[in-house]
Amino acid sequence: MSYFLAGLVNQPSMFVLGRPGLGKSTLVRRTLTVLAAWGFTPMVLGDLKPDYVDLIEAMDGVVIRIGRGMDRINPLDWGPLWDQIQELPEKKRRVAREELRGRRLSLVTGLAAQGANRELRAVEKNILARALRITDETTDARDGRMATISDLLAAIDSAPEELRRIAQTGADEDKYTGRVQELVDALRMFEAGGPFGDLFDGQTTAPIRLDVPLCFDLSTLESDEAGGTGLEAAVQLVCWSAGSSAVSAAKHLAQAGLAEQRHYFLVMDELWRILRAGPFMIEFIDALTRLNRQRGLGQAMATHTMADLDMGDEKLTKRAWGFVERSALVYLGGLATGEMGNLQTVFELSQKETSLITDWASDAEVDPDTEKSAAPPGRGKFLLKIGKRPGTPFAVDLTEVERDVNDTNRAWADVTARLEEQAASLQWTPAEESQKLPVTAA
Repeated sequence: MSYFLAGLVNQPSMFVLGRPGLGKSTLVRRTLTVLAAWGFTPMVLGDLKPDYVDLIEAMDGVVIRIGRGMDRINPLDWGPLWDQIQELPEKKRRVAREELRGRRLSLVTGLAAQGANRELRAVEKNILARALRITDETTDARDGRMATISDLLAAIDSAPEELRRIAQTGADEDKYTGRVQELVDALRMFEAGGPFGDLFDGQTTAPIRLDVPLCFDLSTLESDEAGGTGLEAAVQLVCWSAGSSAVSAAKHLAQAGLAEQRHYFLVMDELWRILRAGPFMIEFIDALTRLNRQRGLGQAMATHTMADLDMGDEKLTKRAWGFVERSALVYLGGLATGEMGNLQTVFELSQKETSLITDWASDAEVDPDTEKSAAPPGRGKFLLKIGKRPGTPFAVDLTEVERDVNDTNRAWADVTARLEEQAASLQWTPAEESQKLPVTAA
C-alpha cells in the first residue's frame, strides 16, 4: 500500500512464493496486521487450513465458517449493499443494481461451469441471464428473502415463453427440456438435496459486515472427500464474489455520502488448490485481480512454487504466471531450481539472488549435540523483488504478541507434549547409554 501511494509501483498487489513451512502465511499475516493498524480492513476470502482465523478473531473480526452443517452463503444474495440501495440517488442506484446483477450472473455462470465441468455454451449463458431476471421479478428481496438456486431452477423448469424463444424451441416442450437439460443438471449440483446444496441453496446465514475484518473459514472442506476439489473451487468462487460485492458496496455507499470511505486488503492464499479445479478458474481470478486499483483495495496472493501455476497447457500456464508477473511486489522464499519456472527471466534474478533462494529451500538439520532439529535455514526469510530491480533480502521476526496467532502446528501440540514428557522420564544421556544397549536395540 505504501509503495503504491508513494507512486513507486502501479498497483497495490503482492505475490508470495515459497516452499511449505517456510513462513509464507506468516509474512501475509504480518502485512495484514500492520495494514489493519493503518486503517485498511482485512478480508481473507478463503482460509483453507485455517491460517488466519485466530488472527481475525483476535482483531474482533467476523469469521464465517462455510461447511456442511455450518454457515451457508447464498450465491444469489444481493450482498450488503441491498439494504441501503434505495437510499442511493437514482442514477447511482441504477448503476449499482446492474453491477450487482452482473456479478451474480458471473458467479452463477461459474458455478454452472463447475457443475458441468466445462465452459457453458452461448445459448446456456443467455438462458441463465434471462432466468435470473425472471427469478428477480418473482422474488421480492425487499421482504428480506433473497432468491435462491431452487428459485432459479424453478424459473427454468417452468419454460416461460421468453426462455423458449432464447432456446429457439417454440412451443415444443420436449425440445426445450432437451435444450436446457445439461444446464439444469449442472445447477442441481447446488440445489437443496444435491452434493453441494446444503452450502448454497437457502438464505445466507452469516451476512458480511463492511466495518470489521472478515475471514471465510473453509478448513472443514479439506476433509470432505465427497466434495473434493470441486467443492473447494465452488465455495471459493462464492466467497470471492461475496468479498468483491462487499468492496463494491462500500464504494457505492461512500460515493453517495452514506458511509465513510473504506479501503480493503484481500488475501487469497493456497492458490494452487483452487487452480486444480479447472482452467475456467483462471478466468474468474484474472477478472477479480485486474480491478483492485479502481476499487480502492490491495491484494495478496500466495502459493508454493511456480510449478503450482503450471496448467498443463502453454496458453493457460502463461495466464496463470501472469498473476505473479503483474504483482507489484513479489516475495520469494525458499525455492529449488526446478520450482522457479520463469522467475529468472521475468525478474532477472542474479546468481547471488538465486543462490539465496535455493539455499533457503534446504531441509532442516539435526544438531548432533542436542539431537534436536534446528529451524529450516529458510524459515521466515524472503527476497523482495520489485520488477527487475535488485532484490531486498529480509527476515520476518515475530514479536511475542504475535506468536499465539501464528501457531499453525496446534494439531501436534499434544504429541509434542507427550514426547517431551516421555523423554524427560527416561533421564538418560543417549551418548552414554547407547554403549550399554545391544546393537539391535541401539
